[in-house]
Amino acid sequence: MKKILVTGGAGYIGSFMVRELQLTGFDPVILDDLSQGHRESVSGFRLEEIDLVTQKDKLDALFSQEKFDGVVHMASFIQMGESFKDPAKYYRNNVGGFINLLDSMKANNVKNIILSSSAGVYGNPVKVPILEDDPKNPLNPYGETKYMMERMLEDYDTAYGVKFISFRYFNAAGAAQDGSIGEAHPDESHLIPNVIKSVLSGGEFTLFGDDYDTPDGTCVRDYVHVLDLVVAHSLGIEKLISGSNSAFYNVGINRGYSNKEVINMVESVSGQKVNVKIASKREGDADALFASNEKIKKELNWEPKYGLKEIVESAYLWHKNNPQGYNSDR
Repeated sequence: MKKILVTGGAGYIGSFMVRELQLTGFDPVILDDLSQGHRESVSGFRLEEIDLVTQKDKLDALFSQEKFDGVVHMASFIQMGESFKDPAKYYRNNVGGFINLLDSMKANNVKNIILSSSAGVYGNPVKVPILEDDPKNPLNPYGETKYMMERMLEDYDTAYGVKFISFRYFNAAGAAQDGSIGEAHPDESHLIPNVIKSVLSGGEFTLFGDDYDTPDGTCVRDYVHVLDLVVAHSLGIEKLISGSNSAFYNVGINRGYSNKEVINMVESVSGQKVNVKIASKREGDADALFASNEKIKKELNWEPKYGLKEIVESAYLWHKNNPQGYNSDR
């Protein structure tokens, strides 16, 4: 059985990733410092509590003691707004931790890695849907860290033969269909959970900007169900282990939804009105970001199963049943 290290495996996407790997015949091992992740979400899985930035010795020991066939790297800070306020935090964690990881891999001859990258590498795109080869111009430090990580991978491939697949996410969303696990960030910044939470609490939802250059004035984004997303990663690690070359893939549904369309869907699913307050747009937010998924469909035979309705339905069930998120200690 192939052993895969999942960094950030106790986080939102990581907790789905380890289940998908187990389901498809891999042996997942979680590495997480639990600053964002939750023990409860990965109960029953092996968890190594290691900080990639400050505990390089423990990281090296893990790699020297184990034989990993590949790595799925999901351990990053992800809040665009926070990255403006504290860019050092993002460069130190996302880039510094990644260097430590790659060097431990190199020293122990681990040659396969999947990177959780971001649509943020494109910035304001020259056109939509976005193609993988379109220009890269990140608008915020978070997106810049992801672009730097991608360029590092290209260099490590050329110099050391570390093969990679970088998946550029377009707004992962949704929860398990039975509501058992879902999204629970300490400081939630994502649209869908925040709209749902406002409905469930009877509070106000703040919409950042209604004057974008889009049909209804609100941001347009491509949402992909977390269940579809982790399937792409499983296909990717299988391809790498079989000896494929490195590659970049967009992971999205080939169309965008505006913030207002998302709000309307939450109202439809919940049967309640969203109390919306309009605020100024946030620095670094692109007008429209959605992906062409033709490359990943052709080369990995990946096809998204779920649309916005299923995403919102599953997320609503999770948040309704778990209003406080996870209950265990971090």
